[in-house]
Amino acid sequence: MENENGTNNIGNDTQYVKICEQKTCFNTDKKLSELHPNLSKHQLKKVKKREKWLTRKVERRLREREKTRQKRAFARANNIDLGPSRKALKKSTMADSSCKIGITVDLSFDDLMIDKDIAKLTKQILRCYTLNRRAIAPMQFSLTSFNGKSKADMQKHNGYEHWDVKFHAEPYLDVYPKEKIIYLTSESENIITQLKCDYVYVIGGLVDHNSHKGLCHKLAIQAGITHGRLPLDKFLSMKARKVLTVDHVFEILLRVSEGKTWQEAFLQVLPERKNAQLIVPLENNKDTLHIYNDKEDIFQANDKIESNVKINEFENMNNVCT
Repeated sequence: MENENGTNNIGNDTQYVKICEQKTCFNTDKKLSELHPNLSKHQLKKVKKREKWLTRKVERRLREREKTRQKRAFARANNIDLGPSRKALKKSTMADSSCKIGITVDLSFDDLMIDKDIAKLTKQILRCYTLNRRAIAPMQFSLTSFNGKSKADMQKHNGYEHWDVKFHAEPYLDVYPKEKIIYLTSESENIITQLKCDYVYVIGGLVDHNSHKGLCHKLAIQAGITHGRLPLDKFLSMKARKVLTVDHVFEILLRVSEGKTWQEAFLQVLPERKNAQLIVPLENNKDTLHIYNDKEDIFQANDKIESNVKINEFENMNNVCT
């Protein structure tokens, strides 16, 4: 009888919470509709979602910091290398770097993307910054045409202005000498064999799901600047399309600038879904085997850390509940 009563109480409590949540949502919707009488139902929903995101932002940030702390503690206990320390990273800046290869992301395509794709592009740029920040010799990383929707989406990340990245509102042609610019595009007939110091390689900041095929190549020809493509065909056979994301292109260039061969960089960076096959057999290149093994070890280590963090979170939640 006690268990049945307990179960009924839990059910009643759950029902009460749901009713309260519905009332809160109704009151919120009513307030929003009063504040924004001209907005449609869909627009009100977006405003509500934005406000909800802002209220939970601080809580989410604290949770992320706690997860990072647990990851580092677990890594130290199990002798897993998580890269350079924060102290070492502070000394590793673009200004002090021996690498003078320039990389800029052209953000002049905001009007061709929906909000969801701009958010994806922002995540890719965050990944580029993280990779460059953790490099021993960072490349000279910048964003051009940094205004409009891309800038507005980047402002969701507090403190981005203090990153070791050069932000330019002007287009790349107004920032860098024309003769020093190389626009990267998969449609180019020019194959890049080596990276040149003091040159700036432009990556098109466009997440379009192949709906604007050849646009970057066309713009580079119209501007009268040098264009080129990565030597994917020379080393790899790919069944998937050869258009890579911004962060994949950036990481490939970074690895090559660090001294890896193109083949090694492709194998290290390209995701499994690309189904890239070596043109040169693995038996003839022992280094590639090490790259595959290292990649597997990294994935296994990350999985182990993630699972341990989840267990700790679950235990902490149980402690709170009890």
